[in-house]
Amino acid sequence: MTTKPSKYKMIPYRRQGEIDYASLDFDPDVADVPEDAMEQNLELSEIENLLRAYVTDFGRRPDIFLDRDTNVCYDPANLNVRIAPDLYLVWGVDARAIRPRKLYLPWEAGKPPDWALEVASSSTAWRDVNRKPAIYARIGVPEYWRFDPTGGGYYGQPLYGGTLTGGAYRPIQTTTEPDGILKAYSETLGLSLCWDEGWPRLYNPATGEYLENWRQERAARQEAEAAMQEAEASRQEAEAENRRLRQRLRLLE
Repeated sequence: MTTKPSKYKMIPYRRQGEIDYASLDFDPDVADVPEDAMEQNLELSEIENLLRAYVTDFGRRPDIFLDRDTNVCYDPANLNVRIAPDLYLVWGVDARAIRPRKLYLPWEAGKPPDWALEVASSSTAWRDVNRKPAIYARIGVPEYWRFDPTGGGYYGQPLYGGTLTGGAYRPIQTTTEPDGILKAYSETLGLSLCWDEGWPRLYNPATGEYLENWRQERAARQEAEAAMQEAEASRQEAEAENRRLRQRLRLLE
């Protein structure tokens, strides 16, 4: 499986000394975390796992940062001015220097995130649609995405992707496949993000294939197990029939 083309070169991490959290009035308990986080956890985990699988050598690549457990700060003078994407990805940065910070500081990493995603929940839907796009645009995130498992009950549409143009996000075209799967292409990922009956999928136009996910893997496992059970039942039935035939032959002797 291929990864994103290596046009991104690692930017040296510009560490500006240890952060003086006290002087910046930093509150570690202030976080943009949805009250109903469990509501979105399955879909979010699925997207994260798919992306990690796409970058096959993720663990050996120090120039890729994919995370959902950190806040992105956008005011060097106040670390409380920050936003927590449900998932975001950055190409060409020193991931090993970033991760211990527990915060993403664009002025130290050398660039803003390349891609940010929000997954719908009842407690964050309004902010995801009405507040966060302007913040991501201010930070300079090139692509902003939203995924609504309900099919639009929270966001008004199942799937949205936007590219930053002139300080605002221009919608990426979404197409509907013959099988009903919604699809929109991410230039940043080199993949299409898809909405499939409420579940996320990733499609690779270069190979013409969908990336496998846990639902597909589980279905394949269940199908294989069912086939094995059917084969075993057939074997046992055949052995029972052979025993009956041998018993009849003995009676005829």
